[in-house]
Amino acid sequence: MLVKTIKTHKIQPKESIFDLLDTYVTKLSDQSIVAIASKIIGICENQLVQKSEVKNKMTLIKKEADYCFATPNKLTTFCLTLKNYRLIPNAGIDESNCNNFYVLLPKKPQLSAKKIWLHLRKKHHLKNLGVIITDGSITPLRAGVTGIAIGWCGFKPTYNYIGKKDIYGHPLKVTQINLLDCLATAATLNMGEGKEQTPIAIISQPPTKITFQNRAPTKKEKKETCIAPEKDLFGIILRKKGNRALSKPSILI
Repeated sequence: MLVKTIKTHKIQPKESIFDLLDTYVTKLSDQSIVAIASKIIGICENQLVQKSEVKNKMTLIKKEADYCFATPNKLTTFCLTLKNYRLIPNAGIDESNCNNFYVLLPKKPQLSAKKIWLHLRKKHHLKNLGVIITDGSITPLRAGVTGIAIGWCGFKPTYNYIGKKDIYGHPLKVTQINLLDCLATAATLNMGEGKEQTPIAIISQPPTKITFQNRAPTKKEKKETCIAPEKDLFGIILRKKGNRALSKPSILI
């Protein structure tokens, strides 16, 4: 698997993401996956709030989050929130590399991924193409940021081992590989989180576990990428009496 990043200019509000892709993604081969940082999608979609207009950042966080678990304290300046089946700090609101704005997550990342997939597939005359919209993510009790895909199109999101046998012939019962976040982490590692200014990455020669699809993901496939809180290993830690946000988080499609 090869990951090549693309350096761009400083993306400005309301720029066309399609014009950007036409400018910087000049060549794509079949069976490539295009990774795009969610921040530039948010900027292009004008998902911005002027910092000067926000008197209390916590108010903005509560507005954007499906649920807030804890507010900042002496130990941390971040608020743990639930947003679209993700445990993330501050509802995904970002203020790095965006000057005087807070950048919010794309409103409908799945729809954005589908539109980008359709555009690139048509422009480059490709049959097999994948698109992922990436974001930085954290893991409980682990330092540092990895990657996560908040939207995707063009390939199956998981590789299923259930029913297959291990090296001793025992059938696997629950194992699946999260292809979306594996690819997003590889892209995030190469794109960086600082001043690299490389918010687009092209993944070529992807692993054979990737199965391309000539259609957008179905609602069923989108739901299958998530685990209900009552079935999740961490659910016992997160569930609270009367917490509706955990029982029915929203999925933006």
